[in-house]
Amino acid sequence: MTVEVGAKTEGKVTGITNFGAFVDLGEGQSGMVHISEIADGYVKDIHDVLSIGDTVKVLVLGERNHKIALSIKQASDKPKPKYHSHRSHERNERKPQRKQESFDDMMSGFMKESEERLSILKKNTEGKRGGRGGRRS
Repeated sequence: MTVEVGAKTEGKVTGITNFGAFVDLGEGQSGMVHISEIADGYVKDIHDVLSIGDTVKVLVLGERNHKIALSIKQASDKPKPKYHSHRSHERNERKPQRKQESFDDMMSGFMKESEERLSILKKNTEGKRGGRGGRRS
């Protein structure tokens, strides 16, 4: 029996390394689950999640050069979130939608902000110049 990409199957953990776990799929076939494919969250030590002899449900991700890539987290039947819950995404969702501006309006706004920033920068750096003499005009 050959494993098909996208198929879900069960296997037994036969070995654990610092980068993943090896799973026996039966009939002389085995594959590897990379540490990033073990759980939804960050996994620092695989031994905290898996032990040798555990039976796990895996999804076949691919096969290359007779090496089978597996995933435990993608084999779960939990629905996947539409987006990650990072703060940057939350900030973007709360922003009110701005009306479409023309290119000229956006460019003039950019130029105005840029000139303001440059003037503030000049004010802050003029008095901080060192040297022997006084201020130069």
